[in-house]
Amino acid sequence: MQHPPLNVFSRRRSLVQKKISRWGVDGILLADICNIRYLSGFTGSEGLLLASPEGVRLLVDGRYTAQARREVCGIPVFEFADRLEGVEQAAAKMRLQKIGFEPLHMNVSDHDRLIRRLKNVNLIPLGEELRMLRARKDAAEIVLMKKAAAIAARAASGLAEALRPGWTEREAALYLEMQARQGGAEQMAFETIVASGENGAFPHAQPSCRKIRHGDFVVVDFGVRYQGYCSDETCTFAIGELTRNQKNAYRAVKRAHDEAIAAIGAGAAAAEIDALARRTLGKKYSRYFVHGTGHGVGLEVHEAPRLAPTSKDVLQSGMAVTVEPGLYYPGLWGIRIEDTVVVKKNGCEMITSMSKDLITIE
Repeated sequence: MQHPPLNVFSRRRSLVQKKISRWGVDGILLADICNIRYLSGFTGSEGLLLASPEGVRLLVDGRYTAQARREVCGIPVFEFADRLEGVEQAAAKMRLQKIGFEPLHMNVSDHDRLIRRLKNVNLIPLGEELRMLRARKDAAEIVLMKKAAAIAARAASGLAEALRPGWTEREAALYLEMQARQGGAEQMAFETIVASGENGAFPHAQPSCRKIRHGDFVVVDFGVRYQGYCSDETCTFAIGELTRNQKNAYRAVKRAHDEAIAAIGAGAAAAEIDALARRTLGKKYSRYFVHGTGHGVGLEVHEAPRLAPTSKDVLQSGMAVTVEPGLYYPGLWGIRIEDTVVVKKNGCEMITSMSKDLITIE
């Protein structure tokens, strides 16, 4: 497997190390495996990273020692038998007195045990500081995200060509996933959504045995992983002739999608992008739009920032975000149109490439 250049990880660690003292701590303990991968290149599924302004250590158990030493360069790898004992020993060697930690990635039991072990050390939760750690993507990340999106686009195009009335939602999802795997995806980024007819009114519907019929909208929300990085997009296909109401609703969602993307740029308030999408939908449709307009994407399919009514985030160059307005009519049908873009100084760059013009399948 090809990895980003090693100096990419060194640069990321250096940027974080410079911020540690500003956060009111002399070290940070990371358990989020995506943050660990981002800073070290380690691709295992479990480990800990302890960082101070002076140094960084990766802590793993015996299952991952050889892998970590092969993948990680520039920082020492320590093997532990008990993870909390490993933190205690590493913190003592690094002479840490105030350690910031990720509150969403440490359970109460481990927190209490660490407090007992680290008798002279304060544990300080870092929320907002670490939430934005991976929000701005560097050039190496954008390359991988574009590759993931290209694989996904070919898979979606293949599905659009093959899909016919009579297929079940599960058959459509399986076909899409097979196309993605054959095209180079490591795995799907999340469980594929294929929702037809009345099932489309559920934003997170699971593919069922329902057969796709003439007059249906088919919502296909999918993403792939390539070298750890995710794509995320949603296409809504028409099966045969639609009603006038369906066509008008699709046009309204597409306008909201296009207007929101046109407004994205460095300095834009995430909440205002969300508000613009809702204003564009207007009173007739906006009450059927039941979720936020978008979210960040990267090593996880849902990352910071959030494009939602209550978001306080401000978009910055390098952030990769989705724009995904949708309408959900209970018992009837649903529509969602989603693309992923990279925020630029003046505007944005599209990562996903599947056309969001209405595709009709006979």
